[in-house]
Amino acid sequence: MQASRELLKTLYTMAMLVEARDAYTGGHLWRVSRYSHLLASDLQLPQAEVERIALGGFLHDLGKVGVPDAVLNKAGKLSDEEYEVIKTHPHVGAELLKDHPLAELVIDAVLRHHETPDGNGYPDRLSGKAIPLAARIVGIADAFDAMTSTRPYRQGMPAPQALAILRDNLGRQFDAELGERFILLGEAGRLDHVLGHSEPGVPMQRCAACGPIIAVPAAAADGDELFCPACAGGYRLSRRDDALALTPTGANDPVRARRPRADSALIDRLLADSGRLRARGKPGLLDLLFG
Repeated sequence: MQASRELLKTLYTMAMLVEARDAYTGGHLWRVSRYSHLLASDLQLPQAEVERIALGGFLHDLGKVGVPDAVLNKAGKLSDEEYEVIKTHPHVGAELLKDHPLAELVIDAVLRHHETPDGNGYPDRLSGKAIPLAARIVGIADAFDAMTSTRPYRQGMPAPQALAILRDNLGRQFDAELGERFILLGEAGRLDHVLGHSEPGVPMQRCAACGPIIAVPAAAADGDELFCPACAGGYRLSRRDDALALTPTGANDPVRARRPRADSALIDRLLADSGRLRARGKPGLLDLLFG
């Protein structure tokens, strides 16, 4: 079982190292994973399948490692040529995974999360139920998080507005049944503990120049210096009574701001969640794979 945990850990680590390059999406992978988990659980799928879909949500953007920084971190609308570059990331992610022993767990989400029911998605213009369930779930979670997350050049939408956009596009961009269930989860407040957070119980922190885009690792200690991933401005972290605060230091360090980092504490926490379910008699992903 320990060997299987280590294999899963390599998948999480690969994904986190890619996210470190994207200045605008701190915590995106965790949020998409959690939204996917909530929707899959609401469908009452077997626990192992719920965990597999959540893992796919964490890995879905793996192929963005092949997107140049100038495109990945462009502040504003992409040109047609730049959008074509972005559209390569599902295939790049699939290529990166092809020799990994656990690739089949996440390949649907990585390769198909931008396919749409109307057949106008990419990379292969699949439609309807030809799109794997994991990809349809992750696609909804990904879009909702993109709409509700703040970037330096635009404020994130309020959740009700994003849910309304999802509803307006059911059956075209988003699976109608799954999308409606996700909307109901949002309207019931069941997404609120994920919205605007980068880890369980850790809200995104605000850069004075760029907005709430700084993801504070749960393991970061009082007094640590952190940097905004967009403008590279430095901040001193303060922890008081479980509340976080950032104080500008006046430093600016683009190298440290974009340094690839895998949050091992978060990865261990995600793996431990599966272990706790197993202890309560709910077979999870590790049981499915390795008995």
